[in-house]
Amino acid sequence: MDILIWILGGLTIGTALMVILSKHPIRSVLFLVATFFLISAHYVLLNAQFLAIVNIIVYAGAIMVLFLFVLMLLNLSQDKIKKTAYMLKISSVIIGGLFLIVLIAALKDSFDFKSIEGVRTDIGYVKVLGQTLFSKYLVPFEISSILFISAMVGALMLAKKEKEIIE
Repeated sequence: MDILIWILGGLTIGTALMVILSKHPIRSVLFLVATFFLISAHYVLLNAQFLAIVNIIVYAGAIMVLFLFVLMLLNLSQDKIKKTAYMLKISSVIIGGLFLIVLIAALKDSFDFKSIEGVRTDIGYVKVLGQTLFSKYLVPFEISSILFISAMVGALMLAKKEKEIIE
């Protein structure tokens, strides 16, 4: 079991790196799909089958189709990509650093290695997940749905071509 976790971990890190290092945007999206499938395999090994299925359906299915659709609609040429590559690298480093700070701040109090007796064994089940999601995390759940709707509107606005003004 441990060797399987190490192999999946290596493959996940490798495909995630290929998302960043790939020069062609379509290949990056395909590597991202592979990364999502490997993360779902990790969820299965952690006895979180519901999260694995949701990850495959939502991320590898719907969001990746949306990414591919937007990439094909925008039809980015290499000239446009080269002009904005420097600013994209700088903004990516800044956003990645901010995300790392938020992640560290969110997880700093979540590790308590002193008390192992009270570990729950029903964490991955749908009933417990639904009760937790719609009681303790109701507001963040609703806020994330608003963010998803605004992302869809933004994608539609990017895809919409500007009409020429005829005078």
